[in-house]
Amino acid sequence: MTSFVKLSSDDNVVTATKAVNAGVTAEAIKTKESVPSGHKIAVCDIKKGQQVTKYAQCIGFASLDIKAGEHVHTHNVEFRNTQTDYEFCTNNEPTNFVDHDARDTFMGFRRANGNIGTRNYIAIVTSVNCSATAARRIADAFGPKELSEYPNVDGVVAFVHGTGCGMAGDGEGFEALQRVMWGYARHPNHAGVLMVGLGCEMNQIDWLLDAYGLEQGPLFHAMNIQNVAGLAKTIEMGVKKVKEMLPLANQAYREECPVSELTVALQCGGSDAWSGITANPALGKACDILIAQGGTGVLAETPEIYGAEHLLTKRSVNQVTGEKLVNLVKWWEDYTLRNKGSMDNNPSPGNKKGGLTTILEKSLGASVKGGNTPLMGVYKYADLVKARGFVFMDSPGYDPASVTGQIAGGCNLVCFTTGRGSAFGSKPAPTIKLATNTEMYSRMKDDMDVNCGDILDGHHSVEEKGRQIYEMILKVASGEKSKSELQGLGDYEFVPWQIGAVM
Repeated sequence: MTSFVKLSSDDNVVTATKAVNAGVTAEAIKTKESVPSGHKIAVCDIKKGQQVTKYAQCIGFASLDIKAGEHVHTHNVEFRNTQTDYEFCTNNEPTNFVDHDARDTFMGFRRANGNIGTRNYIAIVTSVNCSATAARRIADAFGPKELSEYPNVDGVVAFVHGTGCGMAGDGEGFEALQRVMWGYARHPNHAGVLMVGLGCEMNQIDWLLDAYGLEQGPLFHAMNIQNVAGLAKTIEMGVKKVKEMLPLANQAYREECPVSELTVALQCGGSDAWSGITANPALGKACDILIAQGGTGVLAETPEIYGAEHLLTKRSVNQVTGEKLVNLVKWWEDYTLRNKGSMDNNPSPGNKKGGLTTILEKSLGASVKGGNTPLMGVYKYADLVKARGFVFMDSPGYDPASVTGQIAGGCNLVCFTTGRGSAFGSKPAPTIKLATNTEMYSRMKDDMDVNCGDILDGHHSVEEKGRQIYEMILKVASGEKSKSELQGLGDYEFVPWQIGAVM
């Protein structure tokens, strides 16, 4: 492994692949100081105000004169809002789809409505924080002993949150929460659903049932604590209802299903400088393979494509789709401004310690998770994804909130890249964790499913690693447990995005 990586001949920085001392040669320039692994070094003089360039793109501006060989990071680089003339549909080559009779399959659960799941849970979905305790206690009544008679049921899980009241009864926040509830209520990884409310909350279950045409039946129930006459009786009734669902849910079985029915959430968290060099591009290759098979990849985290959105608009299937993405970016600029924040509040301190300097740098590395196929659609947070292929969903960069929206939108599996080492998992859609570097993978083997650090080590190409990730997707979709599942993660990672005033 060489000591430095230069990603484009147009770049004026290189990235150290290991910690280096002063006096080490990089691109015929000697380092002037010690530089941590993953951090950048100037390979030429960069005058104050000039662009700092990586990935052949602007990642920031020199806040003071930077000499060749100096460490380039937050102390001498500043962020500026993007000013871009967007191009649309200029780089959207058609996807080379695999013939239908040659496409891959996985072992999934076919639902009565035609949807296909990768897991078989019974869900307890809450409308408001006030019913969270009831939901948890209902779910807690069904441990391994109680479920031992139902081998086809993956578990009973409570999806609880901290909102649902003290909010406006319409507008962005209310609508987003209703979409999340509906998305989990009809998710293909759920065999049965019990919705639990308090009764007087703003987010009424009856409104949701009416708005989305949800009908109660043997595998779908709803109840309110106030109507049932208290917490204890609600828990008792909820346990009874789940017991009645279990034999019916256990009748589901895995059968051969086309890969085109997989909708995969593309996520990153705890990112480092290697995220955009190893794991993210490898996941992008896996996404391209999935899409060629007729499947769908869902990129999200709008603040984490900021500064790279112009690369995605070039791939938009049409100008309307590209403009939807641009409008999301403008909404986020206004959203952060009115809340006295900045788009550069992301990256986090951990990201910066790992070598990421600005959101522009982070976004350029994050966006490559979406591969190279055309952008087929842009969706609101938690909206049902209907298009096939590569699509984008609006969401925060906060991983639990983002994944919650993707799962509500129909994602039945999650791929999550991490460089610092994120302890994340999700239900009902299982999470596959992809490590960006070998050191962290070796240190956190119980948490990581795939090591993408061996790309940097020179043992595998990005293409080879993309194929490995794709094959892991098929295994986990067919029932093999991911590392996060084996550790029981996913019960506390349901976090609907709370938009708007709390009243």
